[in-house]
Amino acid sequence: MRRLSLRGQIASQLILALVALFVLIPIWTLAYLAFDGGVSGWPTEFRIWPEQFTLGVFRQVWQRAVEGFGYPDMLRNSLFVSGGAAVLAVGCGASMAYAFARLRFPGKRVGLFALLLGALLPPVALMTPLYILLTALHLRTTLLGLTLVYTSFSLPFCIWNMRAAFQAVPKDLEESAFMDGADHLTAFWRVTLPLAIPSIAIAGLIAFLIGYSEFAMGWLFVSKNADVTLAMAISGMLSDGFASWSNMAALAMLMSVPVVLICLVLHRYLLSGLLGGLADSEG
Repeated sequence: MRRLSLRGQIASQLILALVALFVLIPIWTLAYLAFDGGVSGWPTEFRIWPEQFTLGVFRQVWQRAVEGFGYPDMLRNSLFVSGGAAVLAVGCGASMAYAFARLRFPGKRVGLFALLLGALLPPVALMTPLYILLTALHLRTTLLGLTLVYTSFSLPFCIWNMRAAFQAVPKDLEESAFMDGADHLTAFWRVTLPLAIPSIAIAGLIAFLIGYSEFAMGWLFVSKNADVTLAMAISGMLSDGFASWSNMAALAMLMSVPVVLICLVLHRYLLSGLLGGLADSEG
């Protein structure tokens, strides 16, 4: 590997510093707005520290963020739809991904192409068919229906990601299991699935984030204020011309807490999956 010259190192460090500032300044702005009780309406200037430091904004958002509903109620809705979408996408996608990775059957290439096409389609393209389907099933205005919507968004990506993970598992291990009398299902549960856990964790996290952060489609499938999610609440604040940006900043910070906790819990699997993907690309 060629070493950079002193001038190249200085230039690369400056570029990385600018990128870091570009990422950190909006986060810091969000933080000081959440703790600043002196901001009313639109913020008119950038501050390093809050003018009136307070935790009252968080208390207000916790008890009543929008339409009389607080953070715990909307967090429960968000975790239900995003967690349910992640479980369904990984659970239903794992068997399909294993079939595409190991088995031979008619229409395999066509099925893979259809899944890829589904992953590339914008979510708005699925609004009409999902609306009609969930209306026919009497699920359109329920959280279960919204969960199925987010599952349909994330399922193609999960299948492609887990298919690559199953293909990376050596076939010799499965063949050894077959010699011991195992069938495809046993080899899948006992051999292939445990070795692909890091990639499955990444797929599940992406599926969770898709449902946790999406809001545009949610308004089409939610009719009651009690079913509003956190992302929908923040978008509603922006569209309704709310009175305080501090409330939005505090709700956004509270919304990020579950994601940070999940990443901390899964950091070992996420790191293993990312390093495994880098190793495969270098090989």
